[in-house]
Amino acid sequence: MFHLGWFLGSGFGIQPWNPAVDGPWTGTNVRDWTKPDLYVDLTDSLERAGFTYVLIEDTAMVEDSFRGSAEVSLRRGFMAPKNDPMPLVPLMAQRTKHVGIVPTVSTIQYHPYLAARLYTTLDHLTGGRVGMNVVTSVTDRVAQNYGMERHLDHDERYLMAQEWIECVKALQGTWEDGAVLADQENGVYADHTRVHPADFRGRWFSSRGPLNTVPGPQGRIPVASAGGSVPGRELAAAHGDTQMAMCKTVEDMKAYRADVHARLLAHGRKPSDVKLLFLATPIVAASDEEARVKAEAARLSRYSDAAVEYNLWNMSYTSGGRIDFGGIDLDTPVDEIDTSAGNGERSSLANLFQGQSGKTLRQMAGESFQITDLGLVGSPDTVAAKMGEIMDEVGGDGFLLYTPPTRLQIAEITDGLAPALRRRGLIRDGYTYTTLRENLQEF
Repeated sequence: MFHLGWFLGSGFGIQPWNPAVDGPWTGTNVRDWTKPDLYVDLTDSLERAGFTYVLIEDTAMVEDSFRGSAEVSLRRGFMAPKNDPMPLVPLMAQRTKHVGIVPTVSTIQYHPYLAARLYTTLDHLTGGRVGMNVVTSVTDRVAQNYGMERHLDHDERYLMAQEWIECVKALQGTWEDGAVLADQENGVYADHTRVHPADFRGRWFSSRGPLNTVPGPQGRIPVASAGGSVPGRELAAAHGDTQMAMCKTVEDMKAYRADVHARLLAHGRKPSDVKLLFLATPIVAASDEEARVKAEAARLSRYSDAAVEYNLWNMSYTSGGRIDFGGIDLDTPVDEIDTSAGNGERSSLANLFQGQSGKTLRQMAGESFQITDLGLVGSPDTVAAKMGEIMDEVGGDGFLLYTPPTRLQIAEITDGLAPALRRRGLIRDGYTYTTLRENLQEF
C-alpha cells in the first residue's frame, strides 16, 4: 500500500484559465481562482479518493528575469497573480475530516515565531491536519521583496533552513504535556511551571518564546520539503516527515530513495520516518487508446510557441532568475550553455538538462520537462497497475500527482484512477486516523 498526494503547483494562484492553451475544461477559473470553491471541491474529492495530503505551492514575487521583463509572466499568468495560501487552509478543511493540507512556508518570509504560532493555530483549525512545506525561496526577486539585496547562496540558505526548523521546533516545545489544566473548580487554566521560554539563539534566528498559544492536536507540525540536491536531502533526513522527489525514471527513483534512507540512518532516524512521494503527471482516459491519443497530443503541443515560451520561462525561473534563457538563441547547442550561474533549484535545473546532450535549446525546450508521466498513460486500470509495478520495484512510499486542477482532471484522478487503485488494494480505503502525522505513519 502506498500514499497519494496532490501537488497544487500553482498554489493559491491563477489556475488553468485559457482554453486556447489549457484546453476546453477551464470553467470559470479565469475569474474565480481567487475564491475558495475550486480548492474546497478539490480537497473534498481528494478525501473521497483516500489521498494523504494536498501540498500547496507558494511564491511571493512577479518574475521578470525572462527577457528582462514581467511581460510574459503577467500575460500568461505564470506564478502571478497569486494569493497567500494560509487563509485558504481552514476553508479547504471545512468539508473534510481526514486529508492533510500542507501550505508552503518560506524561511526568508516567515520568522520562526510567526510560523510556529501560525501553524499551531492552523493545526487547531484543521483538527490536526496541517503540515508545513518548508522552502528556502528561489529568486532574488523574492529576497528583494523581503528587504534583501540578493538571495543567499543555494547551500547557505539550506543551512539557514535547518536552523529555522530547529527554532520552530524549540518554540513548539515550550508547552509541556499537561501544562493545560483547564481546572474550572480551582480557577487554574495553565500550570506556569510547565511553560518555558525557548531562548533559541542561532546564526540567523533568535526567539525567546514561549509560544502564546496552546499546542495543537499534533504538537509538532509535520514537515514537508523538496530538493534533489545534497543540502535538500539533508534537510529532509534531519527534519522531514515527507519529501517531494522529482525523478524521471524508476532507476532514478530507486537511487534517490536509497540515498535519502542512508542519510536518515546517519541522522539516527528510521527510513520509514520520511515518506518519499514521487512527482508524476499521469495521463488518464476512459480507454488506453484515448489516453495514448491524449499523450501524443500533449507531446506535439510541447513544440508550440506557447509551450516553448513556457519552458524557457520556467528554466529562467528555476535558475533563480540568474540565467535568462529567453536571451539565448534557440539553435544554441545545450552543451554550450553554462548553467553554473544558477542559484535557484539546482537539482531541478540539472533535471531539465538531463539526457539533453547533443540537442539544441529549441529541441530541449520542446522535449525536457521537470515532471513526467513516468509511463503512467492509459485507462484507470492500466495506470493503476503500472503504479503498483513501479512502487513494487522502487519500494515506496507513493506518488505526488501534479495535474492541472480543472474539475475534469480532478475527476479523472479521484473518481477514475483512485477507485482502480483501491480495487487492487494499493491505496487506503478510508482513514484509520484523523491527524496528518498519524496518516503519514500508518504505512
